[in-house]
Amino acid sequence: MPAKLQTVRTLTTMAVAGVLLAAPGAANSAVAEDNAGRPAIRTNRWQEDWSVLANPALRTAPFDPIKYVPLQPGSPQSYISFGMTLRERFESLDAASFGIGGTKPDQHLLQRLQIHADAHLNEHWQLFVQLEDDRAFGKANVTPVDQDPLDLRLAFLAYVDTTEKGTFKARVGRQDFDFDLQRFVSSRDGPNVRQSFDALWGDWESGPWRFIGFVSQPVQYNLLRPFDDTSNGHLLFHTFRVEHQVLGTNELSSYYSYYQRDNARFLDAAGTEQRHVLDIRFAGKLAGFDWDLEAMGQAGSVGAKQIRAWGAGARTGYTFADVAGQPRIGLQLDGASGDRNPGDGRIETFNPLFPNGYYFTLAGFTGYTNLIHLKPSLTIKPAADLSLMAAIGLQWRATTADAIYVQPNVAVAGTAGQGSPWSGAYAQLRADYRFDANLTGALEAVHYKIGDTLRRAGGHDSDYIGIELKYAL
Repeated sequence: MPAKLQTVRTLTTMAVAGVLLAAPGAANSAVAEDNAGRPAIRTNRWQEDWSVLANPALRTAPFDPIKYVPLQPGSPQSYISFGMTLRERFESLDAASFGIGGTKPDQHLLQRLQIHADAHLNEHWQLFVQLEDDRAFGKANVTPVDQDPLDLRLAFLAYVDTTEKGTFKARVGRQDFDFDLQRFVSSRDGPNVRQSFDALWGDWESGPWRFIGFVSQPVQYNLLRPFDDTSNGHLLFHTFRVEHQVLGTNELSSYYSYYQRDNARFLDAAGTEQRHVLDIRFAGKLAGFDWDLEAMGQAGSVGAKQIRAWGAGARTGYTFADVAGQPRIGLQLDGASGDRNPGDGRIETFNPLFPNGYYFTLAGFTGYTNLIHLKPSLTIKPAADLSLMAAIGLQWRATTADAIYVQPNVAVAGTAGQGSPWSGAYAQLRADYRFDANLTGALEAVHYKIGDTLRRAGGHDSDYIGIELKYAL
């Protein structure tokens, strides 16, 4: 057996054993009890509120002296909090783009290190700064989403004011934001390098209504040296969004966005890309059922060509809450337009904007462009801190005139205008385990069996294994 394959199998076996055998017991119960009243660790660390540690009785963890440093005696809302997040992910991929274009099997370690300082000057003002260092050890093809030497990821000033009429929020500076399931607007937590925006953000919440508006320049990442990330007028993203709670806490929302990118290139167009985006979404839960329905239309231009594109997604499921393991049966359906008639002066290729790799799988085999995707799944929770998911994904192209795309919207060479609509099918297994309040682990395995179009383009069936540990304090 080849040494690399033996290494992958050994690591996978160890990860599975660690995840499945570490069933929650007295230790985890003690952690949960000790952490009563303490804030949960969030993916967006700036959303945590550590003012509860103004109560000395709750300062029980070893790092509490740096989680709550009072700035003004007698004012619990005036403090500074320091923190860190370290994520290590081993990946084995055979191979990117199904081996088309000379890509080969690749095994590597992705490391993301974040450190932050969160200063709350009083109940109104917050100053947050986060540095991030991303490394890709042993990766054959390093891209801007894989590696970014030490740089400024977040640095913003926020203001919050609550009155009888509602709550006003504002942020200015380098920040992140994501919408809903992060199909199209995300902070990109799946890949190694997260997405930031240099932006001015405003938010008004009153009763069941919420209004959000921002103007932004998405940060563009460089691999050469520390502190070289920039934003500029070559890439713009502005949005106005309205949310309304209906039928209880179910959410109906819609937003308009303007997206502009200089020097954009598509298979049938090139030039300045200007997209006007209209999105509508309805999500909620009722009597064991859950659903998330979203549709997006895009118009505008790329160079001299007019844009007419669409994308849509639906996730639905039913959870058997009274059955052991609380099994959830899920069904996911996604679609996105492709360019049906190259050369006709119109481009119909959907742009997924800022998608999160988690939405399909971490393997990167599926892009949200020229796509029809059907995915039934089963999720169970055999223990309070353990979740297991199994799924089958079936994929077609919306039109054979356009290419098959991999994440985020990269056309696979030799597929445009060739073959049949069928792209292929994949099987996905994932396990997530929460060891304690600070440490989590995950294992994901994907096998993709390609269709004849990819095979004739020189591709082959591909496998992905990802093993992840994340520690945050």
